[in-house]
Amino acid sequence: MHIADWIILIAYLAGTVAIGVVLGRKIRSTSDLFAAGGASPWWASGLSGFMTMFSANTFVVWGGMAYQHGLVAIMVNLCYGVAALLAGYTVAGKWKKLGIKTPAEFVERRFGKGALHFYTWSMMIYRLVGCAGALYAIAILTVAVTRGENAASAVQGMPPELVTAILIFGAVVVIYTVIGGLWAVLMTDVIQFIVLNLAVIFVIPLILMDIGGLGQTIANMPEGFLALTSGSKYTWFFLFGWVAIHYFMIGAEFAFVQRYLCVPTPRDARRGTVLFGGLYLFSPFLWLLPPLLWRVQSPIPEGATEDMIRVLKEEAYIKSCTNVLPLGMVGLMMAAMFSATASTVSGQLNVFSSVLTQDIYRPLRKAMTDKHLLAAGRWFTLLLGAIISGLALCIPMMGGAEKVIISVTEMMVVPLLAPILFGLLSNRINTGTLWTTAGICIPLGLAFHFGWIATDSGTPFGNWLKNQSMTLVGVVLPLVIVFIAHLRTRKVDRHWANIEELRVNEQTAIETRIDGPADHSPARIVAWSMVVLGAAMACLIPINPEQRLIILIFAIVLAAIGAVILWGTKAETH
Repeated sequence: MHIADWIILIAYLAGTVAIGVVLGRKIRSTSDLFAAGGASPWWASGLSGFMTMFSANTFVVWGGMAYQHGLVAIMVNLCYGVAALLAGYTVAGKWKKLGIKTPAEFVERRFGKGALHFYTWSMMIYRLVGCAGALYAIAILTVAVTRGENAASAVQGMPPELVTAILIFGAVVVIYTVIGGLWAVLMTDVIQFIVLNLAVIFVIPLILMDIGGLGQTIANMPEGFLALTSGSKYTWFFLFGWVAIHYFMIGAEFAFVQRYLCVPTPRDARRGTVLFGGLYLFSPFLWLLPPLLWRVQSPIPEGATEDMIRVLKEEAYIKSCTNVLPLGMVGLMMAAMFSATASTVSGQLNVFSSVLTQDIYRPLRKAMTDKHLLAAGRWFTLLLGAIISGLALCIPMMGGAEKVIISVTEMMVVPLLAPILFGLLSNRINTGTLWTTAGICIPLGLAFHFGWIATDSGTPFGNWLKNQSMTLVGVVLPLVIVFIAHLRTRKVDRHWANIEELRVNEQTAIETRIDGPADHSPARIVAWSMVVLGAAMACLIPINPEQRLIILIFAIVLAAIGAVILWGTKAETH
């Protein structure tokens, strides 16, 4: 990378930490640290939820799929939008109506303390491994860019540069999350959303100009590249399962539920989630287009080995960008990719440090002050951050980021989260349903994943079962178990009274609440960040005279977004 790229990237990382420090002044209690005091704007919650789905894995895993399979990668990501809209209209408001501080509090009240520990540790393991994969992916991209051409193929094992990148990126995320809590997570997510999408929008016309326009590109695409499904794995059945998986993830996973709890009202929770879903119905067409177009510029050679294809896939996104970006803009693209990773990691750090503090640690200590709990929450955040960084160093030994993310998601999400979501909606679901679903589906998923159950019989059905076995045991089977449990049980579960009590108490709190003046300081932080970014982009014009017009447009758009936000906050104040 050019010196200008390094300056942009380092300045962005420093600015992210600075935002955490500024917002740290708002953190006076554990409610502020873990739920933004219930005062987050609905749009910040929605954009934060949107960014929580992003990480460097988005560019490595889905970018690689777009390069290899084409349009089906966009179809897979559109599933997130469908799932988020369904969650917004069905469950987001219901979570807020409970008046809980953490989603783990609901699990304990609804299913008991044993279920709380099971879900806390199992979901924590799942999500920490996912965050480690994301941290590893952004470090791989950084090392690939700094090493130059064909760099990713040279990144074998754990070279010193990779270790350094993992530790630096991990430290930045941990620092701003520890200091600024959920406020820092939400506000940096909003900035990351703007930077990421504008950076991608910026690079697309440059790529199209480089390859001769969209019409010529389509004519040179491989056969079947624009098909909605691909091969025996990415079928309509897989897409249905992917929607179901992410409906339960967005509807019941702790990190997303935290977004429903941090806003003032149930209506705000619904609006934020619908915003998240609506954005995901068109944004994948933008940010998966670069690797898809790169397939035309750098096709897979005939006779390429699996290792060669893996390297081409991993490099596709970053090479498609570095091939056309002016000096300094590569640093911004790397900052955008880091932003996506930071969003995922910081969100999980906040939600699990919240659970460990409020629901695991607090009951073990008597007469504990909120100041003591606040300190404990920050120490838990540091500990979890260290664990994620350590796991990231082990990802190569776990089979690589793509294998880890897709397999673990298919295997664990619905078996773990379906009983929670149905427990929110149905008074018949009991603790036995929870243990039965997880106890049957997760071991079966492991058996299929590791090949302990033979599925390739050489027949069409056997081949189909081999490719769709994880969807069957990870989505269909847990739903069948939960539905059967709901239908065969006629009596109300004994824990349901705890949920009814929560709803009554929260309704009383809403009716007696006196709303104070709106807090516009987070929005102003976002606005001034956009203005500063716009000014930084304008400084790149002298070193990129041939592309000065497009850089100037980009700088003006960033500054204009900041100005509009500032004007909006002043208008609301008056």
